[in-house]
Amino acid sequence: MNYVDMLMLFVIMLVLALAPSSSVALVVARSSTAGFLNGAVVAFGILVGDLVFVYLAILGMAVLAETMGSFFLILRYMAGAYLIWLGISLLRSNTRIQVSAGRSASTLSASFFSGLIITLGDVKAIFFYASLFPAFVDLTTIATSDIATIIVLTVVAVGGVKLGYVYFASRILSWTKSRVHGVVKKTAGGFMVGAGTYLMVKA
Repeated sequence: MNYVDMLMLFVIMLVLALAPSSSVALVVARSSTAGFLNGAVVAFGILVGDLVFVYLAILGMAVLAETMGSFFLILRYMAGAYLIWLGISLLRSNTRIQVSAGRSASTLSASFFSGLIITLGDVKAIFFYASLFPAFVDLTTIATSDIATIIVLTVVAVGGVKLGYVYFASRILSWTKSRVHGVVKKTAGGFMVGAGTYLMVKA
């Protein structure tokens, strides 16, 4: 890969990460209601899911999504159901946000796996990567340096953008006063229910 190819690939992945999606909805909701740490862990889960798809695409395993279509469909429904459940939990919870309660190992694990599952549930991602990479590198003769470059670009583009969302969303929690914490939670909850429903019903 030359520098122009690297730049073009990076910009495309950056735009994809910036685009509104169910993963962005999850990152924003968790960051604004449970704090920066939970949002960062969700972002890490999303990044791991993207790296799985990158790995599969590099190995020419796009056919896996076709032969295991029902498996990816189940993952997508799991991701949608989790978003809806989390959104309803926010809508029904007490008004005041308890950020410290979101630092337990179990809560952080749930945040990580929610990010991972919601990404793996998006079967279109693997087709995106599988169709994108051949435009920049010959997958039949790909070198170790090319693989390393793609991984670094993915980490910086996807991870960087998601952490940006985490930071700005978590600032909502710091800047808002106690009396509007409930509004933040209700808004985030409704947003997550809508995103989860969309994820489950989209084609």
